[in-house]
Amino acid sequence: MSRALAVDLGASSGRVTIATFDDGKIRLQEIHRFANNPVRVNGTLYWDILSIFHEIKTGIAKAAADGGFDTIGIDSWGVSFVLIDEYGRMIDMPVHYRDDRTDDWLQLFDRIPKEELYAVTGIQNMQVNTIYQLDYLARKRPDDIERAKAFLMIPDLINYFLTGEKLNEYTNASTTQIMDAKARSWCRPLIEKIGLDPGIFGDIVMPGTVNGNLLDSIREETRSKPAPVYCIASHDTASAIAAVPATGSEDYLYLSSGTWSLIGAELDEPLMSEAAMIRNYANEGGAEGNIRFLKNIMGSFLVQESKKQWAREGKDYSFAELDALCEAASITGSYIDVDDPLFMKTGDMPARIVSYLEKTGQRVPKTEGEIMRVIYESLAFKYRYVAEKTSECTGKMYKVMHIIGGGSQSGLLCRMTANATGLPVYAGPAEATTLGNAAVQWIASGELGSVAEAREAIRKAFPQNEYLPQGGMDDSYEKFLSVLSA
Repeated sequence: MSRALAVDLGASSGRVTIATFDDGKIRLQEIHRFANNPVRVNGTLYWDILSIFHEIKTGIAKAAADGGFDTIGIDSWGVSFVLIDEYGRMIDMPVHYRDDRTDDWLQLFDRIPKEELYAVTGIQNMQVNTIYQLDYLARKRPDDIERAKAFLMIPDLINYFLTGEKLNEYTNASTTQIMDAKARSWCRPLIEKIGLDPGIFGDIVMPGTVNGNLLDSIREETRSKPAPVYCIASHDTASAIAAVPATGSEDYLYLSSGTWSLIGAELDEPLMSEAAMIRNYANEGGAEGNIRFLKNIMGSFLVQESKKQWAREGKDYSFAELDALCEAASITGSYIDVDDPLFMKTGDMPARIVSYLEKTGQRVPKTEGEIMRVIYESLAFKYRYVAEKTSECTGKMYKVMHIIGGGSQSGLLCRMTANATGLPVYAGPAEATTLGNAAVQWIASGELGSVAEAREAIRKAFPQNEYLPQGGMDDSYEKFLSVLSA
């Protein structure tokens, strides 16, 4: 029996899980869960990385006391990073991608045309991307840049804390918009154009590479045995896609549904056509060195922020209660573009939704349930829109959509998505990221031969829920499209 310790860091929470693989059977045991609460200091929003690392060590200690583990893998969100100085210390805490330091991100295109940028990186232009954060540092904090001797993404940083070894993993590096998508290596000319020394960026390694072994100090603190720490598919979406329980014979779309929604298809090589560039698609790295051709869409962040606001007003709904309110609400016929910049930052999301609807001359919802329906229907229609554009870019007609991640647990959203897209939806597993994290550890250690083998085992261990389209939403979709073009 192989026991993989999978650490999954999400934008709002983290969890440490023991995944066991025994005679072809998979079992998950969550050992430790914790909140990931950003901290604002003197106007800057930071990831509290030291608290996160403390919680990870707590999870390692709990796992060591509960049967131990053979290997470790860390995954997290993309685009966030730290710079390391000559003494091996962080120059600054990692800044949250929703911080306002990149509000002037579009100015970079005056120096590097977006066409030139896409031709090399094949990455969707988004304000949160690493390149715009680095450009800010080069312009506003050059002393930090001059002191930098190494660059690490969040999983790379945690691996460094655990092993003392600094490596850059492929799938997370691919989200930075400074990696050459075809060469799978850092783009030195691009890095120099934004004012950085390419020498601080280490060689990019593929998922399955051993980052190092647990430091003796970590083992002593957590009372754990020696174990290798693997560079798995460290971008959480890359891990999640590795766990899509699809068969090798089907052309399918995936929807990784969490704080962000990511829709796309798997390709062998980057697709950086003019159509893909115009539609602003990303070519991100996959678990086997392949490409996740996808579009980032706002996801449950809209629900999470609305839930927080209502809690501040004394109405502390659970997610299940919000789904029930949405189901009971009248159909509003009002829609938002979930990717409008208005919805990017934390804050009073219901008020922003009302403001958007007033500005676009639509009916304003009067209850929490109606606001939820605006969110869910708008998400479902945006999924259809992106699904159609994905087909146009790849030239393939997709017959099915797999929804994985936390959003797969909302039967209401899955049903709306099936009706909106006209595609059969297969929902689950909800723990796809953890499963993909563990799967790459098992592949690296020889327990499994490939991602295809892992998917077959996951498909057997975690039954999916099927949602068949019922139709009847085309007229509403036309109204939604008019909102997108407004």
